[in-house]
Amino acid sequence: MSKRIILVGRATAGKDYLRKKFESRGFKYQISYTTRPPRPGEVDGKDYHFITPEEANRMTLNGEWYESVPFNGWTYGTSMKQFYSEDASIFIMTPSGLKHIKPEDRLTSFVIYLNPPQEIIEQRMKLRQMPGDTAANRIASDLEQFRDFDDFDMEVKNPDGIF
Repeated sequence: MSKRIILVGRATAGKDYLRKKFESRGFKYQISYTTRPPRPGEVDGKDYHFITPEEANRMTLNGEWYESVPFNGWTYGTSMKQFYSEDASIFIMTPSGLKHIKPEDRLTSFVIYLNPPQEIIEQRMKLRQMPGDTAANRIASDLEQFRDFDDFDMEVKNPDGIF
């Protein structure tokens, strides 16, 4: 039976920071796929598996996705092979990605919602370079996506914004 930890949070909430903490304790990060372009400094196969829209469509046609979701014009997703890995795995997903999880798989998944104050999100967002996107657009998209989000097992708010 696969067991997994799933991190969920708005952009700049600290998902990558916490993921690295879990990795240092032996968890294997299952790197998501995306059709968005890499940000400066991101490495294919380390930060994401950067794929073309055609590759994403092929994966859809071949039934390779466990979950895939459109977000801001790009596709993000997790493959079946990744999701059912026997490793103690850590994933990063969105609320819409979580909706694809089967009830029996949700029982073996622990979802941590990283939810720092909006001011912290906005401060961090100003420092991020996002090709093809803007901070204002991402903040608006995240606010919409996380409205009424409650499918988590633990919420981390950290009012000081430091992990």
